[in-house]
Amino acid sequence: MTLNEIAKKICAKGKGILAADESTATIAKRFKSINVENLEKNRLSFRQTLFNSSAMKDYIGGVILFDETIKQKTTFGPTIPELISKHGAIPGIKVDKGAKVLAGSIEETITEGLDGLRERLKEYYNLGARFTKWRAVYKITDNFPSSQSIKSNAHALARYASLVQEANMVPIVEPEVLMDGPHNIDKCYQITTDVLNECYNELEIHNVSLKGTVLKPNMIIPGSECKDKSRSEEIAKKNFRLSKKKCAK
Repeated sequence: MTLNEIAKKICAKGKGILAADESTATIAKRFKSINVENLEKNRLSFRQTLFNSSAMKDYIGGVILFDETIKQKTTFGPTIPELISKHGAIPGIKVDKGAKVLAGSIEETITEGLDGLRERLKEYYNLGARFTKWRAVYKITDNFPSSQSIKSNAHALARYASLVQEANMVPIVEPEVLMDGPHNIDKCYQITTDVLNECYNELEIHNVSLKGTVLKPNMIIPGSECKDKSRSEEIAKKNFRLSKKKCAK
């Protein structure tokens, strides 16, 4: 399949993307809540049960995996990527190394993972992955996100996306403006617009084919601590307006 065909299949009408890329530490918290020991065999059992569900065929277009999971073989034969493909979904993989402190603006973060990415992508492709995910994070305060944060993360997202397409996979581009804080919906709209504009400028500079990408944006909503709660109609209009801007580009 071409990159455009993969992107369309991942986002097919009526289907969603299953995020099963919890790190070992994150899934440990979930297992603890149900008194399950955080062992590799238990993580495998949990995930292969999800991927072998009959609902996969009708509702899931793609599955984002963790490094451990994409290398595992099910207890009944196929590898995890083979099992996902068998049910008509596309295997994907999280490739970023997480958000780290941004030098020069220590209250903000930069997502890392570009070092050695080309080699890791070759391995993941051979294991069956056909799309990837990379998440950048921005917080809204009176002073943030800074221009440095917006530009640095956009540049990293674009370099990531370019490398992924070079490896014949589809990059999910995820610039996420967090909902934490007292800011209103207009502030969220403004910041998200700035973040997406810079992101798409960098994607163009890095010769990324937009038809072979998937954008995972945040919703335009008031901050979680905002006292001015927006009506659902206003939220819908703001998100629709922003989506139209991106489509126009």
